[in-house]
Amino acid sequence: MTWWHPATDRRGRVGGVGRTGLSRPRLRLRESELPVDQDERHATWLELFFDLVFALALATVQNRLDTPTPHFGDLVATFGLYAVVWLAWVGQAFYDTRFDPDDVYHRLAVLVTMVGAGAMAVGAASPPHTLLLPIGYIVVRLTLLLLYLRVRHTTPVTHRLTTIYLTGFGVGVLFWIVSLAAPVHLRPVLWAIGLAVEFLTPWLGHAWEARVPVDATHLPERIGQFTIILLGTTLTDLRDVITPRPPAEVVMTAGIALIIPAAVWWVYTTFVTTGMALPRLRAGLAYSYVHSILGAALLLLGWALGEIVGQVNDHATELPHRLRVLLVLALDTWILCGLGLQWVSLGYVTRYRLLVAVIGLVPMTLIPLLIGDPLTLISLTAATVVGYAVLVSRHIARLGGIRTTGP
Repeated sequence: MTWWHPATDRRGRVGGVGRTGLSRPRLRLRESELPVDQDERHATWLELFFDLVFALALATVQNRLDTPTPHFGDLVATFGLYAVVWLAWVGQAFYDTRFDPDDVYHRLAVLVTMVGAGAMAVGAASPPHTLLLPIGYIVVRLTLLLLYLRVRHTTPVTHRLTTIYLTGFGVGVLFWIVSLAAPVHLRPVLWAIGLAVEFLTPWLGHAWEARVPVDATHLPERIGQFTIILLGTTLTDLRDVITPRPPAEVVMTAGIALIIPAAVWWVYTTFVTTGMALPRLRAGLAYSYVHSILGAALLLLGWALGEIVGQVNDHATELPHRLRVLLVLALDTWILCGLGLQWVSLGYVTRYRLLVAVIGLVPMTLIPLLIGDPLTLISLTAATVVGYAVLVSRHIARLGGIRTTGP
């Protein structure tokens, strides 16, 4: 039995038969530009099911910050775990958007990956003492390596690209395997080295990745769905701190706090729907890496908003300084990542966008640092974020219109 065979694809064409009548193998590179007889590719039901497990893992990672004044080591551990979850998810997303092997073998492989991700979701609560996290991650990455082995000989270019991936990702996961037998205090060090190797690997193969294009519509949609999942954790943060019979002040604070992720969502969806990033997406590396930083900022933002509402519920009249600093860090990183996405998409950042960013950065930095009262802080911050969102989304819409209707 072979893994590489002609078959009926999801569009009902046997062996990938197109208008030319020539059949192609089931395992194939996705085309950089869709033929006229094909529709744009969207996320499959399997991919959406896949995301649910990672949503649980992200929630577990964020729940590690269970105090309004986390120590520096707790923050490093939390964002390190976020990087593990993100790399596990984005590795599968890139494979799925670059290749099109939607058959029984691929589905079984993804289900195995989901089992590994489930182990990561449970193990993320208490690393490095539990082995569930590294075992889950090893399952996820080894399954991905097997998937790359499966497509290795489809084309000469794919062979060279997968050689880089198999080498780099293989070395990275080897550190995780070694960590299973290492002392507890050495495990995070080995994990960090392995992650660094895997983060650098795609850049080493950048020249070949440009010749193996990602799907220009599918990848932004998948990364966008992951970003929306991160925004969704904000809702759970606000829900979890509200008691069954909350005081009116708590309900008011939570309602105002909800405006902030809603404004973030507005700006982000405006950016995605314009399709500005599609012409310059190329291999998608810069686009995805900026999103990795953006995702960390959203994770921090959701936690900070939840803690602020929790402080109101505890009748605090002055928010901890560390909590306010972390709120500033989350909001400022969100603005800077927006600039980064525009740079990746257009190759430049307009003067107007830079001016609006500065205008937004100043109050979003000063308000939390200078004001300790929770309701006042959250009200002024929400008003500032909404004003920034209105200006930026209108600017993005204009730029998107120019790029889609201009020459």
